[in-house]
Amino acid sequence: VSAMLEQLGWSHTEEHRTVEGFSLDMADAETKRAIEVDGPSHYLQDASSGERVANGSTRFKARLLRAYGWNLANVAFFEWNRKTASERRELLADKLAEIGVRSLTV
Repeated sequence: VSAMLEQLGWSHTEEHRTVEGFSLDMADAETKRAIEVDGPSHYLQDASSGERVANGSTRFKARLLRAYGWNLANVAFFEWNRKTASERRELLADKLAEIGVRSLTV
C-alpha cells in the first residue's frame, strides 16, 4: 500500500506516532493527513445484515484523530484483497482525494 501511495505521488512516513500518542500506518505529519490500513481485527460482522462494520476502538480512534485535526481515510482489508492492481491504484487515488491529496494520474 505504501509503495503504491508513493507511486501516486504522496510522500509520507510509515508507522508515524502523533504527538497525542496515536500510531498511524501512513501519515504526513506536516499536513495532518493519514491513511490507515485496517485488517480483520478492526471489524465486526453485523448480526442482521452480515455486513462488516468498524469496531468501537477503530471508530473511536478515528473520531479522536479528527478532533485533533487529522484528515483520515481507511483502507479495509476486504476492499483491498478483492481488487486487481489497477483497481487498487484507483482505490488509493480515491482515498487520497478523501483526505485532500491530489494524486498523479491513475
